[in-house]
Amino acid sequence: MVRLPYFSALTTLFSYGLLFAFGQLRDFFRKILDWFKSKDLHGYAPICLGLEDFYTRRLYLRIQDCFNRPIASAPDSWIDVVERYSKDNNKTLHRTSKISKCLNLGSYNYLGFAAADEYCTPQVIESLKKYSPSTCSSRVDGGTTKLHVELEEVVARFVRKPAAIVLGMGYATNSAIIPVLMGKGCLIISDSLNHNSIVNGARGSGAAHLEEVLREQIADGQPRTHRPWKKIIVIVEGIYSMEGELCKLPEIIAVCKKYKAYTYLDEAHSIGAIGKSGRGVCELLGVDTADVDIMMGTFTKSFGSCGGYIAASKEIIQHLRNTCPAHFYATSMSPPAVQQVISAIKVVLGEDGSNRGAQKLSQIRENSNFFRSELSKMGFEVLGDNDSPVMPIMLYNPAKIPAFSRECLRCNVAVVTVAFPATPLLLARARICISASHTREDLIKALEVLSKVGDLVGIKYFPVEPQKDLADETQKKVE
Repeated sequence: MVRLPYFSALTTLFSYGLLFAFGQLRDFFRKILDWFKSKDLHGYAPICLGLEDFYTRRLYLRIQDCFNRPIASAPDSWIDVVERYSKDNNKTLHRTSKISKCLNLGSYNYLGFAAADEYCTPQVIESLKKYSPSTCSSRVDGGTTKLHVELEEVVARFVRKPAAIVLGMGYATNSAIIPVLMGKGCLIISDSLNHNSIVNGARGSGAAHLEEVLREQIADGQPRTHRPWKKIIVIVEGIYSMEGELCKLPEIIAVCKKYKAYTYLDEAHSIGAIGKSGRGVCELLGVDTADVDIMMGTFTKSFGSCGGYIAASKEIIQHLRNTCPAHFYATSMSPPAVQQVISAIKVVLGEDGSNRGAQKLSQIRENSNFFRSELSKMGFEVLGDNDSPVMPIMLYNPAKIPAFSRECLRCNVAVVTVAFPATPLLLARARICISASHTREDLIKALEVLSKVGDLVGIKYFPVEPQKDLADETQKKVE
């Protein structure tokens, strides 16, 4: 949970207020100047209205060089960042031919499969030769290959569910599946920290609050009619992408069972990254996957590919095959991308004939806990739980967002900064993502740079008193 200091809250509000005031002032003078210009739209309404794109024009464009940075390499532990410049105060950015080799602390490459792999890459190349880059068809037409069928079997076995269905885009897995499962007269209780989900309840990771919400909703029923809900589903994430926290899954399952509500677990950031054998938050927290009704995950984080999956009972999966628009109309996953996931899961399970999967899982856990511990010791406000490879560093003030990002880039460390609307207005942060491909030397270099930049920018909100030299302490005792 974020502990927002009062002083930081006041200065952050003041900074945003100042930016808003100056932005409104500039818009006022802009309207005066535009009054004398011809703006005949021939009867069309303006596409971009002033208030609708105010945030983009007056706040985002000031610091857009900190976002959407193009890279010229695989998203491994080190990446080549393409340098850009602007001649109009950041309104437009132009790429150069220069690149900077930077330590990558921003990609979701949790197990290091995004770069060339001795087992995965040769098989991906063979699948490319055999199946081509695209099926050029949806799953129900000509877009289902042997690889797609194999992947669904592998995923179901990996997450220990009876059946699975795979889709070509992780985002579409949630946005296309949930409307199929839940319609009019159904209640969705979505965690307020869920990734781009509709918030229709309280934060699910607080089981006590969840029980209160469920009890009230069941008692009240549907709005206006007060009829009983047709069905209720509680949606939570395994690891919250902006918080780095693990959900309290055992408590949530217990409450959902008590009130006969279905559970929908989004494991986009947890599958493959946590758990003894990489099977996600269920394995880590000792939850039987049979108790989770619907399990969702993506292949973009731990497996170095694209797409997503839903794993559930055979009846639910068959229902989705018959009704899901993403299965009917969207182009199926690229065969090489499918092969990448199959090969990566086999490495994780040790089916490639080596123990590299176990080593990767051990490395990501060790790297994450080491980095989180060291950041906390330095005085940064770090969110999240142990074992989570996602660790946000709180920035708060809008001026510290570009300052932190630019200074890290100057020191050849690539970080991702996140602000409104992806986070609440006052809770801007830098989101660090650790990979199994990072060496201890990489992490130490990153810590040195972050500590230096943290002192410069002033984001060590919980400074730790420096340890006194043991020799000095002994000398004082003698005196």
